[in-house]
Amino acid sequence: MKKYFIENKSNVWFWIFLSVSVVLFFLLPIMSLDSGNSGDEDAWQYPQAQKIYNFYATGGADTTYKSVPEMNPYGMWFDTFTVVVVKAFKIDDYQTTRHIMNSIFGFFAILFAGLFAKNCKGWRAGVITILLLAISPRFLGHLFNNPKDIPFAAMFMISLFFIHKFILEYPKPRIKTCIMLAVAMGLSVSIRVGGILLYAYFGLFVVAYYVSINKPKNYLAKQNMPIVRQLFIKYICIVIGAFLISIPLWPYIMTNPLHNTIQAFRDLSHYVISIRQLFEGEIQWSDALPWYYTPKYILITIPIAVIIGMLLYPFIGGWKKENRFTTFMLYFAFIFPIFWIAYSNANVYGGWRHALFTYPPMVVAAGLGFNALIDLVKNKYGKIALTILPFLLPIHPLLHIIRNHPYEYVYFNELSGGMNKAYGNYEMDYYYHSTREASEWVLANAKKSGMETGKKIKVATWHTASVNYFFRKDTADFQVVFSRWYERGNNDWDYAIFTVTGIIPEQIKSAHFPPPNTVHTINVDGKPICIILKRTDKSDFEGFKLKEAKQTAAAMPYFKKALKVDPYNEAPLVNLIECYFHVGFPDSAKPLIDHSLTFLPSYEPANHLNAHYYISKEDANMALKSCKKIIKDNFKYTDAYHMACKIYLWQGDLNSAEKVLEELIEIDMLDNQGGQMLIQIYMYRGLNEQEAYKRLYKKMAKSLEKRGKKKNAKEFWDIYHKL
Repeated sequence: MKKYFIENKSNVWFWIFLSVSVVLFFLLPIMSLDSGNSGDEDAWQYPQAQKIYNFYATGGADTTYKSVPEMNPYGMWFDTFTVVVVKAFKIDDYQTTRHIMNSIFGFFAILFAGLFAKNCKGWRAGVITILLLAISPRFLGHLFNNPKDIPFAAMFMISLFFIHKFILEYPKPRIKTCIMLAVAMGLSVSIRVGGILLYAYFGLFVVAYYVSINKPKNYLAKQNMPIVRQLFIKYICIVIGAFLISIPLWPYIMTNPLHNTIQAFRDLSHYVISIRQLFEGEIQWSDALPWYYTPKYILITIPIAVIIGMLLYPFIGGWKKENRFTTFMLYFAFIFPIFWIAYSNANVYGGWRHALFTYPPMVVAAGLGFNALIDLVKNKYGKIALTILPFLLPIHPLLHIIRNHPYEYVYFNELSGGMNKAYGNYEMDYYYHSTREASEWVLANAKKSGMETGKKIKVATWHTASVNYFFRKDTADFQVVFSRWYERGNNDWDYAIFTVTGIIPEQIKSAHFPPPNTVHTINVDGKPICIILKRTDKSDFEGFKLKEAKQTAAAMPYFKKALKVDPYNEAPLVNLIECYFHVGFPDSAKPLIDHSLTFLPSYEPANHLNAHYYISKEDANMALKSCKKIIKDNFKYTDAYHMACKIYLWQGDLNSAEKVLEELIEIDMLDNQGGQMLIQIYMYRGLNEQEAYKRLYKKMAKSLEKRGKKKNAKEFWDIYHKL
């Protein structure tokens, strides 16, 4: 180490690199102290990590970790390590501890990205890289509290660093390098099974380097065989070593390492959970997002400087013979995963957090791009100007960080038009970071109003897991209760905390948002990403209780009173409309339906009630128009398909009735009601019951086969053949 400092004592860029690294090592954990909890921490990650800890603590006797099969693709050694630290030091505020540890891993992602650039083109390239990465708002925001994607990104970058080092030491890579590479890859896999791609990357890059430095006739030349043999043996040993390291850190694969690793990879590749996401101004399902979702999200949320730098490098030095291999390695490391996500139409959501591991190598490429640009100019003043350039270009993201900490990750660059254009068109605080600040505000400011239905102040929220954490010491005075945004009027609460995630975009952008009973907002660049409501009237809730008790007439005055308080309160609007239908006054419901659709044109319940109104008026075409509107806005809203089918049957159109229900087969949404309706349609066509069921199972099997779900298809083929 002393020799290392002596060699660089006159290199100013080395000292800048060292100084910035030391500052970041201390600054990032300090910044993490302000962060909230990410959406998965309290709901999934920490509880699952505790179960895995119990598995080890009981010598394998406690296997409750198996109760959450969705977590099988994740080894979670980092999360489990945080449990060890929390228990060892008897820490109460365990989430803050996790955030500090997470920020340290984020620091290592930044450090090794800088060291990679340094190994390529010196300390100046390293400095540019670490600064560009440190002021990348999306990466920085996740660095505080994303213990799944950030530790994986760190280990992925460290693995790339040691793969590159292995190649730099060709033909005799040091044992230390081989060991560190095996450890880094093993830890990557035991965070997320997708880390096994590093095994392939390693082999690909070694082969590509060997090919790049030899002429075709020498690939298999006798004199090269000892080198090839040694490289192959080291590759096999490193990969086996990495795999063996990952096994004891991951209970799921301990029982059957090879089979369960493959199964976990398959599960991750075909993730079944689908979440509605705001993208390009529309609420869309994550398993049906356009192919360009991830690449576009990256392009509109990373600093412009990074885009410029990575686009420049191949044209201003990156494709020179001496740099070509490193350029290929870096660009492949971030382009291929993004390409594969787009090509395979992977089920991704929450911006591009699933692809965060691709970002550090992307920034390395950008750092090398700016470094090459500086080298192009020989004029002293020109060189100074270009040296300053990569530190001036990111002024937009830097100001965002300063203004909006700890919500750095809610960032949109100049290409997107910034927050003014992105608000209401893309997800904001999709990971619920702001629920901490909101919870702390309620704890500090909430007062009893006399409307409480018990001794405690009830705080409603959609994401109870994270909010509960911040109220855990105040349960004598507060109770956290669950409520969806559009059902908030049907629930009993005194204060409510809602991020704007899940709210229809036209509502977010309307003049009626946030509601009049908003008492506090948490803003990013002046736009509310989280709102706190205070209950000023419970007529909506009182009316709902009466409606549920089948006391429709008694409920209606309460809903009318609630709408005088807030004419844009969706729950009493829908409830009053339903009441009018129940008492036989659809014409009284119609103005309320139209009012709902003026400010929430894509709200499914309002459109569904609109279809009911037209059915009551025997206007099949207008009713079908409402059904088609719902299906266009939310193709998984099964009631719209059922209603459309009934309308077609009413019109005597069996073909259209059959077709609309078969659309549910294509999206795996055919439920028992839809299935029985299809059976009846087939029987109307002259089939007996057995033949009708056979036709249904055949259609389902063929649909599944067409979509590559052969295992599921076989189950239906088996039933079909038995019939």
